[in-house]
Amino acid sequence: MFDKTPKLTHMEIAMGELGQQEIQGSNDNDRIVDYFDSVTYRATDDETPWCAAFANWVLMEAGIARTESAAALSFAKWGVPTKTPKYGDIVVFDHGRGCGHVGFFMGTDGKNVSVLGGNQNNEVNITKFPLSRVAHFRTCKTIGSSK
Repeated sequence: MFDKTPKLTHMEIAMGELGQQEIQGSNDNDRIVDYFDSVTYRATDDETPWCAAFANWVLMEAGIARTESAAALSFAKWGVPTKTPKYGDIVVFDHGRGCGHVGFFMGTDGKNVSVLGGNQNNEVNITKFPLSRVAHFRTCKTIGSSK
């Protein structure tokens, strides 16, 4: 017998995480620490930058290829580039010096891009960023656990 339950899409999984947030002080949100199970770097706290861990965890849960890296910029070469992003595509920001941010494309108003991501103001939320700050839009090309 096989499970007939339909698998959630990566965006349904990501939306289900909205509101997860860091805990101030010495305690940590175990769910955020769990996001690091999807990457090779195993953080044990919720203060370690976790946007890429969140994106990788979402993709892993949906059965989609991921980078397995805790570095946001690892998504700059993930999937295939696109100039016309669609709902759920990856948005990569490059802040320079090897620092960046990654999240999922929700839409644009032509000036701003709405991104569902982790570690946005220390939580999973939907935030608007200036479109001019986007370094890459990437779309998935494969399903599975390989890169």
